[in-house]
Amino acid sequence: MIGKLRGIVDSYGEDWVILDVQGVGYVVYCSTRTLSALPSVGEATVLAIETYVREDQIRLFGFTSDNERDWFRLLQTVQGIGTRVALAILSTLKPADLASAIALGDKAAVARSPGVGPKVAQRIVSELKDKVPSFGHVPADVISLQSDLGEQRAAGPVSDAVSALVNLGYAQTQASAAVAAALREAGEGAETAKLIRLGLKELSR
Repeated sequence: MIGKLRGIVDSYGEDWVILDVQGVGYVVYCSTRTLSALPSVGEATVLAIETYVREDQIRLFGFTSDNERDWFRLLQTVQGIGTRVALAILSTLKPADLASAIALGDKAAVARSPGVGPKVAQRIVSELKDKVPSFGHVPADVISLQSDLGEQRAAGPVSDAVSALVNLGYAQTQASAAVAAALREAGEGAETAKLIRLGLKELSR
């Protein structure tokens, strides 16, 4: 079982890199995010490796961090998620953003990944919500606000402010976090306009 490879980048393909390790070229499949983070041909790099063994094939999947590899494994515990879809998700979302989306129940963010429809995104959010240990960076008030929005329990100015930020092009998770920060500063009785203004200020940081 190969857990890590250190070598020289030999060549790139659409979804793979050949890593030359002391004269042996390993074909390693990666997310587009990982591929874009790797150095140019001829330069050295290190990849965390997941070895995929089946009766008819052996494949190596490479990641820039152990955390990304852990997410690759975790995603495949969800029914219907294989290596291709797991890589597509990691190509679209950073591990931290994926953790936030799941913590906040933001299935729309997960569904942006190629090959992931609304039903699959909902399954990912539902099945992994209690399995992901890295929700600590998501403030409790943001999770609470997102839950209130999902269940239509958020106060009018709050939901209106979030909707306004989403309409400006911000993701639901970004908008929720910004409005939650605005609420901390302005207080529960703040009007929509003030929450939008403070939310935009938060997003500009």
